[in-house]
Amino acid sequence: MNFFRHRPFGLLAPALLIAVAGCSTADDSATVAVPTPDAKTAEVCRDLHRALPGKLDGRSRHDPEPRSAYTAGWGSPAIILRCGVVRPPKMVDPEVARGDDPDAVAGEVNGVGWLMEKQGDGTWRFTTANRVAYAQVSLPGGMSAQDEGASVLTGLAAAVKKAIPEGIASMR
Repeated sequence: MNFFRHRPFGLLAPALLIAVAGCSTADDSATVAVPTPDAKTAEVCRDLHRALPGKLDGRSRHDPEPRSAYTAGWGSPAIILRCGVVRPPKMVDPEVARGDDPDAVAGEVNGVGWLMEKQGDGTWRFTTANRVAYAQVSLPGGMSAQDEGASVLTGLAAAVKKAIPEGIASMR
């Protein structure tokens, strides 16, 4: 079932209003776990890496350590993108599809589907949906989810659409 395809941005807004998006904060010297995608996904992620913007939500690009074609970062503390991650378990959760899970929301921003998951620390993580590779975006705590969160996803939409074709990602 493809429940991400028809969710408008308006369904994203309530989740963004009630949370401050984020994950662990990262500065210029922060390290990020680098995904280990299969060969097909790795090629797509390298294409995404080349297509990503130099600035995102007014923040300059400063990729985290270790440097990789599968990770990118903007600002300090950093907005972090990881490409080639495994599918989040909530992506196939029927409660999410029905809108019954308060910790996960499916939505679409500028033609890109996203799963937004509330993390244990109250922050949110965004994972692309309906694409041949999964990319996750984590915002540092303290960013306004409604304003900067929506702005970040909007700023990434063109690169995601250009580099990651629509389809079904591997089950890993």
